[in-house]
Amino acid sequence: MKLIVGEYTSAQAERLGINGEGIATIDRMVIFIPNLLPGEKAKVEITRVERNYAEARVIKRDNDSPDRVTPPCPIYDECGGCQIQHMSPRLQMDYKEEIVRNAFRQKTKLNVDKSDIRGTKGMDNPWYYRNKSQFPLSTRRGEIVSGLYKPNTNELVPIEHCMVQQRDTTNINNAIVRILNELDIPVYDARRDIGFARTVIVRSGYKTDDVQVVLVVGNEDVPRLDELSDRIMALPNVVSFHININSNRSGVIFGYRTVHIAGQDKMDEQLDDVHYHLSPRAFFQLNPAQTEIMYREVVEAAKLTGEERVIDAYAGVGSIGLWLAPHAKEIRGMEVVPEAVEDANAHMRENGFSHATYVEGRAEHWIPRWVKDGWIPDVIVVDPPRTGVDHQLLNAMISSKAKRIVYVSCNPQTLARDADQLMKADYKINYIQPYDMFPQTAHVESIVVFEKKKKKKY
Repeated sequence: MKLIVGEYTSAQAERLGINGEGIATIDRMVIFIPNLLPGEKAKVEITRVERNYAEARVIKRDNDSPDRVTPPCPIYDECGGCQIQHMSPRLQMDYKEEIVRNAFRQKTKLNVDKSDIRGTKGMDNPWYYRNKSQFPLSTRRGEIVSGLYKPNTNELVPIEHCMVQQRDTTNINNAIVRILNELDIPVYDARRDIGFARTVIVRSGYKTDDVQVVLVVGNEDVPRLDELSDRIMALPNVVSFHININSNRSGVIFGYRTVHIAGQDKMDEQLDDVHYHLSPRAFFQLNPAQTEIMYREVVEAAKLTGEERVIDAYAGVGSIGLWLAPHAKEIRGMEVVPEAVEDANAHMRENGFSHATYVEGRAEHWIPRWVKDGWIPDVIVVDPPRTGVDHQLLNAMISSKAKRIVYVSCNPQTLARDADQLMKADYKINYIQPYDMFPQTAHVESIVVFEKKKKKKY
């Protein structure tokens, strides 16, 4: 049977895919079907056919899984920001653990049935957790609206209430949209290079009242900017306002230049007793409540006694290093973004740590240089982007012969790929701990603890 786009057929989901979609098989062809749970059968419409797989959408379900729940968000089916609100909390946790297990099954020789892959650590309240909103702008019936793009389209779904965003961020975002409408500041049109307002970014403090606002614009000559600034700064708890200039036609949110307009240059943030000052471009975890739990585990996993030399790779603003500093002999970190290096060193000074230093550049450059100079790390902590650890950095980590590596990952596929290389270099996995860092979505974060195997004595 050859599948054709637009045709209707019957399919039953057998398992879940990495994006939360149901996976069915028809005549040995794998079909990805969003919003279909294992065991559910449905009439579906084929929407895409490739050589090795096809995609479909549900027309009508014949039955409901016991793990199906009604998504509380009224625009869940349109928005695309969350993928798995229709799953029960239990299934969400099991699903994320299985995503990690499958990644290791596919990319390593690890016996996942006998290895310590722990159950996903979830949240007591998996709603209203995101401390940063990032909503693009569009015009609908002559009014500026903000929201998210419907999956695989250029159609913006207006969002006035988001159940995974902290309420402060949504309220401030909505107020800014109203101000833009009242001041008649036009939305930027990248194709014609006209207009101004492009994206509203709001970051809200977790244990502080600070709110930071960034308006991404296509042209820096924003009309009525002084009035816009005054009205934004008058909003509750707003302490910092910047504009970022981005006239790029791509989907990249930020441009290369950010201009401080009013208030503080940075906002204050706090996790446990650790204090941060965040610039607009500073990377910071989006779920601070869960981040506190995860960082505590990083500290525990590192097993520091006060005598260890620690490398903090992909350091950002020193977010993790600040938690390790009280327990380490010395910390050295590196980051390719100069502003982040400056922030990381400032954070260490402000928190009273003089034994931690951050430098600009790539870890694959600095680690061999430090090792050559006789500075051998005992522990390496790495928190890479979704692309995983750079190949050269992985080789540098292996060459350093660090006794322990704590790997914080936001992508099970690249995590398993890198783990395979570390295991081939005589590192063993102590345990793997998945985290539900982004409830209601298909994303899963993990901590993996590696230890260098001790050479056998003969």
